[in-house]
Amino acid sequence: MKNISFIGTGVMGASIVKHLLQAGYPVTVHTRTKAKAEPLLTAGAKWASTVAGAVQGADLIFTMVGMPDDVEEIYLNGNGILANGTRGQIVVDMTTSSPALAKEIDQAAAERGMASLDAPVSGGDVGAKNGTLSIMCGGEETVFESVKPIFSLFGSRIIRQGGAGAGQHTKMSNQLAIATNMIGVCEALAYAEKAGLDLERVLESISPGAAGSWSLSNLGPRMLAGNFEPGFYTKHFLKDLRIALDEARNMNLELPGLQLAARLYEDLMAKGYGDKGTQVLFKHYQS
Repeated sequence: MKNISFIGTGVMGASIVKHLLQAGYPVTVHTRTKAKAEPLLTAGAKWASTVAGAVQGADLIFTMVGMPDDVEEIYLNGNGILANGTRGQIVVDMTTSSPALAKEIDQAAAERGMASLDAPVSGGDVGAKNGTLSIMCGGEETVFESVKPIFSLFGSRIIRQGGAGAGQHTKMSNQLAIATNMIGVCEALAYAEKAGLDLERVLESISPGAAGSWSLSNLGPRMLAGNFEPGFYTKHFLKDLRIALDEARNMNLELPGLQLAARLYEDLMAKGYGDKGTQVLFKHYQS
């Protein structure tokens, strides 16, 4: 069995590690704050106090951190993954990050005899807990096939999209669909509320039909309950939208829906909602 290291055990990473442990894999974890990893250590994971320590002895290294700057820091600096890696190791970045950075990591890994995949996911905290994430991969096909059985422990739809960076481009498409859909969900509920309707009954009626979406079914009830705790952080979602805006500009692609969503989430960040879930957009329509 492969020795696995996992760097970054946040809302989603922690659930993924639990699936790996339940499948019997030895897992070493590293995160900035050890206290956050204590439940995983209790469940059988080992602790590494540094990134370098997590890399040593691992066959497969997963990362799932917050921002592209964090990805660059843990992979490319002198104390990072690649500087301490050894030939034959596979690194898999599951952070939603820049396609250009994914290509840079892939090239740097290859120069050290290592292999790299970019593998962002969709499905939120629910998908991570249930092991039903959608995993979008970029990288060499042979490397992808070797890791796919492990992906299947926490993902139900696992697709290689192309070479390095293709997984990140696919995730940008995913985030675009979510961003404009989230506006539609919030506006539908705001309209129903203003019309004096029972919002729970409205959800019951429209969720199974043509208006149905993951956000409507899973985040709509949270909005009605005033539950804005994160399955996915607003600050991370805005980061994704900014990456998508940059990539769209590079491709001379005009995306007004994306531009509107980014402005709305910028406003929520300014109001202090960065650590709330993306469903906090509903507050924009309640103010």
